Amino acid sequence: MKPTEVIRSRQNPRVQALARLRERGERDATGRFLIEGTRELERAMKAGVKPDAVYFCPGLYKRPEGAKAVLAEAAKGGTELVELGEEAFDKIGYREGADGLVGVAKTWTPTLDKLPAAKGAPLYLVVEAVEKPGNLGALLRTADAAGCTAVLVCDPVTDLFNPNVIRSSQGAAFSMPVAVADSATTAKWLRERGVAVLATTPAGKDMHWAPDYRKPSALLLGSEKDGLSDFWLKNADRLIGIPQLGQADSLNVGMAAAICLFEAVRQRLASPQG
Repeated sequence: MKPTEVIRSRQNPRVQALARLRERGERDATGRFLIEGTRELERAMKAGVKPDAVYFCPGLYKRPEGAKAVLAEAAKGGTELVELGEEAFDKIGYREGADGLVGVAKTWTPTLDKLPAAKGAPLYLVVEAVEKPGNLGALLRTADAAGCTAVLVCDPVTDLFNPNVIRSSQGAAFSMPVAVADSATTAKWLRERGVAVLATTPAGKDMHWAPDYRKPSALLLGSEKDGLSDFWLKNADRLIGIPQLGQADSLNVGMAAAICLFEAVRQRLASPQG
């Protein structure tokens, strides 16, 4: 499939409309979001996300063969291909080191009832009111690496379709099952499934390695600024902390998640239950 047009002007109405998708209000209003990057588009399409259109700029390709493969795969599904000049592409790109591909796709509503049925002893990552898109994307990437069953996003401050969430997740936003809900609904959902709720907090009496993560478990982390809310601290089965021997009194939320999740991985690989 050949591109339907070539756009070179930054002032082109279509280019300007795409640039507006960097803003949450525009994403909410149009039901569309941006997917920038060869790897991210590869993983999105592999997960069943069909772009409405893919915009490409051959002069910016970092992996020409990979970019061409993405375009060929997109064309098979009837996706529109549109070539942009470098100036026009720069208007819609949102990352340093652009590699010449940006897709546009429909958003969806990631609810708890759409999560796939858990097999064995599930391991959930639950994050509450995470503010920074880059941190949310990194959390999705870490959860994917740790083999989590799903990520449950409670009372979000940023949306899952923020371009920096997609970028920082390196495509895990598409491969990792995700649900968004309020904290009370999430807590009830976990209780009904017999999942132990483990809240990370500097006030935790137990260390992060103390729980038996081989059992159905949900690891909770709060916002970068305030940590977990009183709701979760009161409704958790166990409060756990990460030992810190220096002057710092907190860790980056992504670092804290990695430390705890890979303790769960260690336990599950060392002595699988059942």
